Amino acid sequence: MKKLFFDCGTREASASLGLLVLRASIGSMMLFGHGWGKIGKFAVLKNEWPKPNIWPLNRLPDSVSLLGTIAIEVGVSALLILGLATRPAAFLLGFAMVVAAFQVHGGDPFFMAGGAAKEPAILYLIPCVVLILTGAGNFSLDSLIFKEKRRRW
Repeated sequence: MKKLFFDCGTREASASLGLLVLRASIGSMMLFGHGWGKIGKFAVLKNEWPKPNIWPLNRLPDSVSLLGTIAIEVGVSALLILGLATRPAAFLLGFAMVVAAFQVHGGDPFFMAGGAAKEPAILYLIPCVVLILTGAGNFSLDSLIFKEKRRRW
């Protein structure tokens, strides 16, 4: 179980630096650009927050759905920045982006043309898929937690 959650993937320096830049940039953009603003607007957003049309998520009250979104956009983004439980965190953020793209913006066009679109959510989904496949890299808390006994080739 420890390997599933905390395996950092590659420990090669340049690849790890690239993964650090990817994690920090995507995590920071999601945290400060999307999640942090929702915390301040919770009272306004809680009564009108769109629920996905996926069972069992469609059974949640609007406020609980918004809390889940905030938890992912703030908490999971912070985990990505730190490189802690990176693969599960990237999976949760990626799932939220799939819901955003194909449920919340399901009727919107794919590309942005001055209005709402699927494109931003998919642009966040792509790095999540990369992090699920690669792990956090050597410059992460995952690499401190999961020490490999032998070198990976």
